[in-house]
Amino acid sequence: MTVAGLDDIWLPLVDEPIGSIVEEIQGENPEIAKLVESPHRILAFRTFAYIRVGLLLGQLLFDNDLPPYDGSETWVDALLKDPAHHDALMREVRAVAEEIAADPKYADDEPLGPDDEARERFRQFAKQKLGGA
Repeated sequence: MTVAGLDDIWLPLVDEPIGSIVEEIQGENPEIAKLVESPHRILAFRTFAYIRVGLLLGQLLFDNDLPPYDGSETWVDALLKDPAHHDALMREVRAVAEEIAADPKYADDEPLGPDDEARERFRQFAKQKLGGA
């Protein structure tokens, strides 16, 4: 008996389409990014959002009859044609972001990137140096 190498048994932590669904929902809802803008919050958010989106997709698949697979689209694409399913996924991702933002263990986390005041100071500096652009 031989033991498979790590490359033979490794599975990606997040396989598509879950990662792209979460990313798309974040892109559609900028307030989600503001809720999870520190490195620790982002890690926690992605971990739990991917899990919960995967579970919800599984539940939607179980609860909804889909036409037989004809090679034209995946079952996820078929489910996402229904706006109610997209809305359910959006609510789930938003709920994860709100839970992470409310978690006191992340209260002292510094945001990722500059705050609004730092951005404004940079704009003023750039205007001065670049001639009022």
